[in-house]
Amino acid sequence: VQLQAFGGGLVQAGGSLRLSCAASGRTFSSYTMGWFRRAPGQEREFVATISWGGGSTHYADSVKGRFTISRDNAKNTVYLQMNSLKPEDTADYYCAADTMGGSSWRAYDYWGQGTLVTVSS
Repeated sequence: VQLQAFGGGLVQAGGSLRLSCAASGRTFSSYTMGWFRRAPGQEREFVATISWGGGSTHYADSVKGRFTISRDNAKNTVYLQMNSLKPEDTADYYCAADTMGGSSWRAYDYWGQGTLVTVSS
């Protein structure tokens, strides 16, 4: 599966952005999808994941209550709605797909390119 993430940009603290990740291929609905991020000089970290059917979601503590992951299998797209953004959310955001998934980036076989989110204070 090929993934393409988009929707990043510059936003003020407290603002919102919605990231999208479009997938190619007929088996999108078979994959657990995840969002990860990498801030400058830091390790890639888990943000959120959603099961193949959308019934199960998990979030990093740092984004819980502010970010929402969702998916539309008919459109082969996964979303990350980000509200109440903070400067510390500034990072490159990546979507990823795997048949198993989880919170470890090492578990994911397929990755999209990053989309940069910058939150100004």
